[in-house]
Amino acid sequence: MRTAVTVALLVAMLAACSTSQPPARKAKAPARTVTLSSLQADGVGREILLYTLSMLDIEYQFGGSNPEAGLDCSGLVAYIYKNAAGVTLPHNAAQIASLARPVGNNQLRVGDLVFFNTLGRPFSHMGIYIGDGKFVHAPRSNSTIRVERMDNSYFAARYQGARTLFD
Repeated sequence: MRTAVTVALLVAMLAACSTSQPPARKAKAPARTVTLSSLQADGVGREILLYTLSMLDIEYQFGGSNPEAGLDCSGLVAYIYKNAAGVTLPHNAAQIASLARPVGNNQLRVGDLVFFNTLGRPFSHMGIYIGDGKFVHAPRSNSTIRVERMDNSYFAARYQGARTLFD
């Protein structure tokens, strides 16, 4: 009996020393079917893609500008561009749109920015295009950063176009 108690105490002590996820990550919800296996990028687009994918499941936080506290859509983009490409951007989707050059849908490259009107005003929401008709964004309170398809009926109806900060 004493050995069992000792083992249980050791297990409890070891468990207390284990690492945990950053506080801004939520427990995973049941997986949605989104395939990422066909994504490809070169140069700075690859860096942006890697940073972007590393932000998946970080908790949304209105006004958030770092993964530890949570991120909103423009905070996500500004954080990724700063760390992956060394580009400092404002924390405002409309201001970021004004700095970027419009590109056609057939010219979209990994790392380009996609914009939506979700609040009844131009460029009120944004995400980062990751290729294969998909983008990553921080959608809303009580959710996490995730991948969406560009042809998602909600976003397709609110799509305002893509812009790039690259040549």
